[in-house]
Amino acid sequence: MAETINQRMTVNLEGDFVVFLIGMRINRFWKFHKWIPVARAMPKMLKELSQKPESGFLGFQFYGGIPPVIVQYWKSFEQLEAYAKDRTGYHYPAWKEFNTKIKSNGDVGIWHETYKVRAGEYECIYNNMPRYGLGKVGDLVPAVGSREYSAQRISLKSTGSR
Repeated sequence: MAETINQRMTVNLEGDFVVFLIGMRINRFWKFHKWIPVARAMPKMLKELSQKPESGFLGFQFYGGIPPVIVQYWKSFEQLEAYAKDRTGYHYPAWKEFNTKIKSNGDVGIWHETYKVRAGEYECIYNNMPRYGLGKVGDLVPAVGSREYSAQRISLKSTGSR
């Protein structure tokens, strides 16, 4: 188990960034041959991206459960899109296989949502937590003084003050 940081922390992340949520839903559990390849594709992509800092991929947080959800953090939408279209990476062949074997037959659902976040237009808090979520990709700093309350953290960042 990851070591906890036993104090209130927030994140400082310079510049704009992108939050990309992605998941799948197994609609016909008995069709293992349809959903297992989809489930196996994402870990390969995350490993590939984690080894390529030049891709713009900052990191991810996996939220297990049914259905599973992965939150990814990127430097820009353009870099996320470039990875999606890169024919030499793991994503493109996995997407092509999905569209060939599953398409819209209802066996396995996939979804994603993309959010552009402007510099300073976010706030977060972690207390008695290991590095988690945005705290895994940004600089963790103590949530004290001018960073103690959520309204202060948003105001601090949106005005450019530190």
